Amino acid sequence: MEFKRKIVNEFELWKQSLKIKRKALVVKGLRQVGKSYIVDIFARNNYKNVIKIDFKKERYMKACFDTNLNVDSLITNISANKPGTLFVPYKTVLVLDEIQECSAARASIKSFMEDGRFDVIATGSLLGLKGYNSKYSGGVSVGFEHTIYMKAMDFEEFLWAIGINESTIEYVKQCFKNNEQINEAVHQAFTNYFREYLCVGGLPDVVKKFISTRDMNQVRSEQRDLIEEYKDDFAKHLDDNEQEKVDLTLLAQINRVFDSLPSQLAKENKKFMISKIDKKGSLEKYSSAIQWLVDYGLVERCYNLTIPEFPLEGNKVQGVFKLFFTDTGLLVSQLDEGTSGRILIGDLGIYNGAIYEESFADAYLKNNKKLYYFSKESGLEIDFISQHHDEVVLIEVKAKDGRTKAANEILNNEKKYKDVKKLIRLKDCNIGISKNIETYPSYMSFLIS
Repeated sequence: MEFKRKIVNEFELWKQSLKIKRKALVVKGLRQVGKSYIVDIFARNNYKNVIKIDFKKERYMKACFDTNLNVDSLITNISANKPGTLFVPYKTVLVLDEIQECSAARASIKSFMEDGRFDVIATGSLLGLKGYNSKYSGGVSVGFEHTIYMKAMDFEEFLWAIGINESTIEYVKQCFKNNEQINEAVHQAFTNYFREYLCVGGLPDVVKKFISTRDMNQVRSEQRDLIEEYKDDFAKHLDDNEQEKVDLTLLAQINRVFDSLPSQLAKENKKFMISKIDKKGSLEKYSSAIQWLVDYGLVERCYNLTIPEFPLEGNKVQGVFKLFFTDTGLLVSQLDEGTSGRILIGDLGIYNGAIYEESFADAYLKNNKKLYYFSKESGLEIDFISQHHDEVVLIEVKAKDGRTKAANEILNNEKKYKDVKKLIRLKDCNIGISKNIETYPSYMSFLIS
């Protein structure tokens, strides 16, 4: 079962750029988002010869990089250990899968790029984590890597996967662009697809399970298995001999943060609260654990702003943030059993706000956007703040009709909030435009960028 992925467009741009500057393509991202799979397809479709080393499965291949990073020596060592491989100049790509397991291979990228005869694509799930590539941390090929971050499938990729006609998706996009109401039959169908996506998320193995079985219990089981794999990675790093070690203190802190996320999101917290996991804890104490989860790719911060005006990044409050999962299916899998069934019929129960806020965070992060919100002690709160060209946009995410008192207070105070121009509401409804308030169905989150 092959899935169409948008990231291939970025791969093609990288290949074209090799004529100008030779760099290896380094694909980073959370485990099981489909990095190896999509790289394999791209390599087979674009090169006569593909030489792949999977450092997780072929640990013996690490020895090929131990003594000499001269390209001719590497060719000799690799070909001797992988009979049948052909290093044909200018027609060969070397795929270094799970490169975080062999830091010497990461260091060899510079040699291959300077040599110029072979292209290199590397994938890694733990790249960038503090302490992971300790032995060669100073030998990363600065200036010789083009890095792309791959995420789980977004809603549009999910629609492709379940076989929705491209013309129907394009019709929905045009309705969004032109602010025209969507045909009711299409609107209801996309509402249902979106509810399925909320439950399933975009991790390819989970999507495959959903397509092949349509059984939400099996989907949940697949999600929980993946989460256990992620937990096995928590707090790992490599010692100087590249053996995996675990920092037990950090591991405990990471697990506390991770396990608290569903309950933290489900409550009306204005920020992530350390007191919910450790009465005597502090943000400083747990900062490494939170950063670990962010670097790993499981969660992302959504920062509170001192004021919703430009520059957003400059106005964020460094120590005040919410944490969202980077894939909506990960959140739903952590909630009570039976949650998927309620979502599919439009009854989200106590998790109503959490799931819809997560759905927007999911879409925005997969559009490579940073997350911000606005909350004041007075009670004034906006779910998300976005930037559209020269405008600051307020975004409210609701399941049903909700009051926009806070948004109206901001919109009606142009003197204080001079950069704010409009409000976007996302909820279970059709498109509606009224003055500086635009309302869209929740499934259109992926179109807001």
